Amino acid sequence: MRKSLVALLLFTLGSTFVVQAADEAKPFITSQELDLTKYLPAPPADDSAQTKAELKELLEIQATRTPEQEKAAIADAEENVWRFADVMGPDFDAAKLPKTAALFDRIVATEDVVDDHAKKAFNRPRPYMLDEQIHPLLKKSKSGSWPSGHSTIGYLMATVLGEMVPEKRNALFTRAAGYAENRLVAGFHYRSDTVMSRTGAALIAQKMEEQPDFKTEFDAAKAELRAQLGLK
Repeated sequence: MRKSLVALLLFTLGSTFVVQAADEAKPFITSQELDLTKYLPAPPADDSAQTKAELKELLEIQATRTPEQEKAAIADAEENVWRFADVMGPDFDAAKLPKTAALFDRIVATEDVVDDHAKKAFNRPRPYMLDEQIHPLLKKSKSGSWPSGHSTIGYLMATVLGEMVPEKRNALFTRAAGYAENRLVAGFHYRSDTVMSRTGAALIAQKMEEQPDFKTEFDAAKAELRAQLGLK
């Protein structure tokens, strides 16, 4: 029993360390450098024809989604660059790419703080808050729906990876589109949330690229990644 408790404690401490390490990633920019509310339009009103049509679409998706689609949507709830391994190949591994991992930890942290400000300001209710017939596949969130943070990070990661490995750019953006579509399959977002995320991702990418520390870390990660993938 004592050995089991010790093992559990060590596992818990290890898990805590991983979470804290991820949380300590420093954003390249914050909402002070890029306030998305100054660039993005307000979301459609809750009682608008567009919102009603989008809710209808989500109900149709919910009624026809397959177990395979549900599994993929749940898996894509993870906000990390390794979800692109199906495009990048088996050598796209965090253990082998520490500089790449560190860069994208900071990119995820950046998207989080920039989008969080916009979500709170726009405060669009999630689909299941407006229509109780929608049953999300994941634990419900009370954060704003506009824009979709998951979709933003998906397009943002595809943008940066595409600059590092332009040979795979088209496939990366196809994967990002699927990553965004899975937010609809999961019942978490309206389509317009995910469409608006493309603009948000482009704005974040542009602002990040202006930061000297991003340039330094990007160059190092790009060299590491291309070497790992056997690309010149």
